[in-house]
Parts: sequence; C-alpha cells; structure tokens
Amino acid sequence: MKRSGPSSSPRSVNEARATRRWIAALVFSAIALAIVSRAGAAENCSSPAALSDGWPVGPAQEQGLDAPSICDIGVRIAGFNAHAIVIARHGVLIYERYFTGEDSRWGRPLGIVVFDAATKHDIASITKSVTSLLVGIAFDRKWLKDLDAPVFSFFPEYDDLRTPEKDRITLRHLLTMSTGLDWNETKLGYGNPANKYRQVLLDPDPYRFVLAQPLIARPGEAWDYNGGATALLAAIVRRVAGTPLTAFAKEGLFDSLGIEDIEWARGANGDPRAASGLRLRPRDLAKIGQLVLQRGEWHDRQLISASWIEQSTAAVIPGEGMLFNGGKVAYGFQWWTGRSSIHGRDIDWIVGSGGGGQRLYIVPTEHLVVAVTEGSYGKPLEGLSGSTAINQVLSAVISR
Repeated sequence: MKRSGPSSSPRSVNEARATRRWIAALVFSAIALAIVSRAGAAENCSSPAALSDGWPVGPAQEQGLDAPSICDIGVRIAGFNAHAIVIARHGVLIYERYFTGEDSRWGRPLGIVVFDAATKHDIASITKSVTSLLVGIAFDRKWLKDLDAPVFSFFPEYDDLRTPEKDRITLRHLLTMSTGLDWNETKLGYGNPANKYRQVLLDPDPYRFVLAQPLIARPGEAWDYNGGATALLAAIVRRVAGTPLTAFAKEGLFDSLGIEDIEWARGANGDPRAASGLRLRPRDLAKIGQLVLQRGEWHDRQLISASWIEQSTAAVIPGEGMLFNGGKVAYGFQWWTGRSSIHGRDIDWIVGSGGGGQRLYIVPTEHLVVAVTEGSYGKPLEGLSGSTAINQVLSAVISR
C-alpha cells in the first residue's frame, strides 16, 4: 500500500501541525518536570492491591524493573491531567496509581472526579482495538472466512449504493482504514456538524451513510482515519454472530477476562459505538493488553487465535500524519505500531489509542503492558501521560 497524496497535501500539512504540537508539548514537559519537587515525588510504591480480579500482584523489582524509576512515574505524569496508570510485567500487576482531575463521559462534563480502581473511564478509540479482537473471534469461529470478502456482500439491503469500484472494498480495507472513501474525520473537529464520524453517531441508518460516501482513491491504496469503517465491522460481526454486539463481546471476550463493569454508548440507531463508546476500569483495560501480549491467551485459555493477534497487530499501512512519542506510526487491524528509542536501543510496541490521551501500550519483547487514562480532550498535551510513562517504564527495564 502506498502513501496517499503529495508532500503538499492536506494530510502532510496536518502532519506538520502535529509535529509542531508535539515539539511544543515536549518543551512544556521538560519545563514541568524541571520544576517538580523531588521531595514531593515520594509516594507509596508498595505492590498494587490484590482485588481478586484475575491479576496477580507483586513489587516491581521482582519483575526486573528498577523500583525507584517506576515509583517516579506518578509524579512525572500528574501534571498532564493523568487519571490512572496501570503497569504489568510478566503477567503481574506491579504498579498502579490514580489521580483527581476533570473528566467527561462520552463528551459530557463530569466535573472533578476522584479516580480509583473501581472508576470506569472512557477508552475512546481504543474501542476500535477491542472491536478488532471481536472480528478475530468471528474468524476463529469460522463465521467470517475471507479477509478479502467484499463489504457489500454483508449488506444486501444497500445494493443500490454498489458500483464496480466500491465492490472492491473488503473486510481488510475496513480493518486497515484504507477504504478509499471520502472521509473528513481528522480534518474537522468532532464538534463540527459536518464531521462524518459525528454524522455516523447521529444517523438512524449509519451504515448506509458510510457506504454512500464517494470513492476518492482505490481501496487499499491510502490510509484515512475512519470510525465509520469500524462501525461497519461491528455490524458485520453482529450479523454473522446472530446476536447483539454487546452480548457477543460479553460471551466471547469480557466474561473470560473477568471484565464485568462495562458501559458501551450507543448511536442513534441503538447499536453500540464500536469505534469509540466503551468505558472500562483501568485494570480491565490492562487485561485487554495482557491478552494481546500473550497472543490471545488468558489464564491458560486461548480466547483468540495467536495467528489473529499476530496479523492484526502487524504494521500494514503508514498512519499518515500521526505521531506517538515523537515518531511516526503505522496501522494494523485497528491497532497502531511504533517504537521508542531508549538509551540507543529501539524497542517496538503496539498501542491502542483514544482521544483525550487514552493509551494501551503493549511491548512484546519486554513482556510489558502499560494502560493510561487521561483527561486532555482536545488539548495540546493530549497523550503526554502515556508517552512519558512508556518511556520511563522502558528505561526502568533497561537499567535493571
């Protein structure tokens, strides 16, 4: 798949703007960290509480991490409107901290919230990564058999929208957001009535809305961030499973992980917002990461095939204009991939990313999962808690 557009394209302009925002954020971060009182950095760094939720707990040093470095993470990210951080290594929960800050629930202000282990949080677009796991389960159960199946084959009621060109859009293109459809989700704010993802949420027939969009590129040629593609994936899973998406997610994924406290926002048509609507507790979000880290296995049960995990978290297409940790990332099947350079060593990671600074980092080579929730919705420092945390954790591993 090739990159879309020349260097002067709007996406390249967005990339330049993203780079400038990132540099500004790093400068702010350096200033903020420089004035943090080290005396005030001391915190209770005992092992996380044992809550009988499926997580074994233990001290950081027993899992090969430098304890003082791990202990310092909370104070480093507190100034970036972090709400929670949970860290696991080798399947053991070794650090968690919760904060107090402003939050919202699906865009509606909640005011100041005192967070703890029982507090659910919007995971925003990490919901897309969860939807990808559900697609994988549908493939494992043979309800879906071909990544290159035409999307319109699942929506016969929309045959009037078909064209020879649109018939080339496949499941693979939905998963990689390379449909070629005209989509403005990253070009307009989500509060803008013309934003097409906003229209998906408000349209009583969102699937027709998505499939009715004109093609501006050949499917598979260019990446364009598209929550409507995720909505189509969820509708397909619901149809082949023969059950509501929430029921399928509960039976196929959440129950096996011991995830019980869930909220899932719905669109105007009553279906769950598969691209952005989940609210989970941070410990439960980390379970999703641990499942991926363990190639689909949880507590000696294979919930999703290892082959799907490998395929879905592999880099497929460049994520145009998107930056994490100051570097460019690629896109897989509703997951991002990238790397950090720590002490001259490049370390690859997988990440689920959501608006407002929600991050779920998975580092296979270091057996690490780092889940961060944040309240920086639409703010220039969005995501800085996560990038600061993952780099600090990786430094702690290397300095062991």
